[in-house]
Amino acid sequence: MIEISGVHKSFGPTEVLRGIDLTAAAGTVTVILGPSGSGKSTLLRCVNHLEKVDRGLVRVDGQLIGYRQNGARLHELSERQILRQRAGIGFVFQGFNLFPHLTALQNIAEAPVSAQGRPRRQVYDRARELLTRVGLGDRADAYPRQLSGGQQQRVAIARALALDPKLILFDEPTSALDPELVGEVLDVLRDLAATGTTMIVVTHEIGFAREAADTVVFMDAGRIVEQGPPAAVLDSPRHDRTRAFLSKVLA
Repeated sequence: MIEISGVHKSFGPTEVLRGIDLTAAAGTVTVILGPSGSGKSTLLRCVNHLEKVDRGLVRVDGQLIGYRQNGARLHELSERQILRQRAGIGFVFQGFNLFPHLTALQNIAEAPVSAQGRPRRQVYDRARELLTRVGLGDRADAYPRQLSGGQQQRVAIARALALDPKLILFDEPTSALDPELVGEVLDVLRDLAATGTTMIVVTHEIGFAREAADTVVFMDAGRIVEQGPPAAVLDSPRHDRTRAFLSKVLA
């Protein structure tokens, strides 16, 4: 389903990703852990071509992301083609990124109508279903300013689901929330995991990683240091760097 091969990315002289290789099967949850600055968020942004890779390839469901291949040469796709690819890869940001002038329902319906050209009535019916799924069926007409942070993030998750994506990327979806609101968002993520949604989640929520992940990946300094089943990485890490990180976040 997801194939990341030899991905490198630099910003000026700073090498942020130093040869990332990662695969994930359809219907699985991959949780990426690591300290700030380890390249986790940049990796997610490379998966849907919000950042262009310097070297390497990303494929989702067998499709090369951001480029077409002609023999040994790569040619970047047009912006329209890239946007079409992104419509199949949901992205939930840590800062919600809702449109402040649109209601919760309108925020969810906007992309399927404008980007995918789907019938408005059908999209709005689906948006109401998704609001109910994330526990906000009674807040369809609320604007973002009228919602708590946890509610806004649940609307953002419903918005990602509205595009019927093959894959959803979560970039620290609980990091901007007050501690008492984290649980309501993690409950939605657990529900998605249980229903077979393919997810890559960057988070520091070790409990979620232990419960919901099929694979846990630990990154440091732009490299994957360790990866494997949650029990192996979280309970019996092989690398000193992984152990040092976990000793701090589990303290």
